[in-house]
Amino acid sequence: MSVLDYFVFVAIVAIWGILVVNLILTMAGYLQYLKIVRTPDPQLPKDVPFVTIMVPAHNEGIVIVKTVLSLLNFDYPHDRYEIIVINDNSSDNSAELLQGIQKTYPERNLEVINTDKQTGGKGKSNALNIALKQAKGSIISVYDADNTPERPALRLLVAELLQDDGYGAVIGKFRTRNKNASLLTRFINVETLSFQWMAQAGRLRLFKLCTIPGTNYVIRRSLLEKIGGWDTKALAEDTEISFRIYRLGYRINFQPRAVTWEQEPQTLDVWFHQRTRWVKGNIYVILKNLPLVFRKTGRPIRFDLLYFLSIYFLLMTSLLLSDSVFVLSVAGIAHSNLRGFNNTLWLFAIVLFVISTFVTITTEKGEMTLSNLMIIIFMYVVYSQMWLAVAAYGMVGYIREQVFHQQAKWYKTKRYQ
Repeated sequence: MSVLDYFVFVAIVAIWGILVVNLILTMAGYLQYLKIVRTPDPQLPKDVPFVTIMVPAHNEGIVIVKTVLSLLNFDYPHDRYEIIVINDNSSDNSAELLQGIQKTYPERNLEVINTDKQTGGKGKSNALNIALKQAKGSIISVYDADNTPERPALRLLVAELLQDDGYGAVIGKFRTRNKNASLLTRFINVETLSFQWMAQAGRLRLFKLCTIPGTNYVIRRSLLEKIGGWDTKALAEDTEISFRIYRLGYRINFQPRAVTWEQEPQTLDVWFHQRTRWVKGNIYVILKNLPLVFRKTGRPIRFDLLYFLSIYFLLMTSLLLSDSVFVLSVAGIAHSNLRGFNNTLWLFAIVLFVISTFVTITTEKGEMTLSNLMIIIFMYVVYSQMWLAVAAYGMVGYIREQVFHQQAKWYKTKRYQ
């Protein structure tokens, strides 16, 4: 084999290795789903704990009213939870809208913290840390400003958390509220169902691991105080805090019956900025915790560290190499003796991807449709390449920020009516 053939072979092995891991996670996730279906809802104790719901919001006037009203509508005892909205250095009409809700519901525990350029405007982690100082609850819950959780969500999350003292946090499931808005949101809807909640369920079943998704979760206040709150340098504050929870010996559980509906990007530019921020944030977390891979203290997060390393470094490099060889071969510039073998494996990979992804969406009512099957096939060809571009751009951006000592910029995701 030529040198090029060796590189292609390594890339194929890497891609298939990660594909097999994801396939195993999906299968385990489906088994976990079947187990959850047969499990009754967790019940709250008679002595219901007081909960503080925190909502970081920067220029969220378009969505904030609907979000707060849905939070006020929880079936959790109304006198046992408060809502703190951090109106974080907003320049729109958010303050007036929130004041209007307070006047409409004066009997409810709804507090608004209005920050300015000096105290706020520094990202989600900073906003949450500000609210934590004023929170009264022994349990903290976080929701993004575009979320409309279902009525039982908070009750189920808290009840699940109280099932085991070893749980540091419990996460719920999030669905795409605007899934029919564009082709992109249809991609995201399938991605959310198969690669996020199903993969979470698989990691829970096999490794007792979950990653906080940034919204629709509860966490013990005592644990937050022990770890010093959220890391203000982390763009992916959810992944970062998940790792610290595990390092302290606590677990994160998953309760998929606690559902929230959130708005997703409807245009490519908004999606690209959001996902680039995710990539930069996760790379920061990987590099921050990388020394723990070979230490005993890093054992609880070792799988996740190696998994993220594989996704953001090994898989991205392998895909770029594979795609480059394909383009060069078609152009007649380079030739690999493994081209036919590579193409056969790619076809097989597509079949596996489509089947496994379609099986996962059968867990949701109304999603098992022919149109979604077509979407999944199209996702492999288009959406996967989009993710590759985001990963590469995010990594280059992160390196540039580190070399030139630039502060990572928080990009606010655009909202829609």
